[in-house]
Amino acid sequence: MYLSIKETAEFLSISEADVKKFIQQKKIRALFDGSDYLINKEQFNTHLKQMEKYKQLVEEILSEPIPEDLDVKDED
Repeated sequence: MYLSIKETAEFLSISEADVKKFIQQKKIRALFDGSDYLINKEQFNTHLKQMEKYKQLVEEILSEPIPEDLDVKDED
């Protein structure tokens, strides 16, 4: 499924200018059909899955309780 620049910006929750910038920097692959860019939506699936895994990992780390008695030795 191909998206326009506007649809891609909405899908990624970024501005259209950022989408254009990423296309120029070749961070987003796009096809130019003569009048507009077409962006394959499937290229974002892996990235979004990795971001979800990262968010879960961060939530797990943040939800771990801090130990009450830390064995910290003062070096002074």
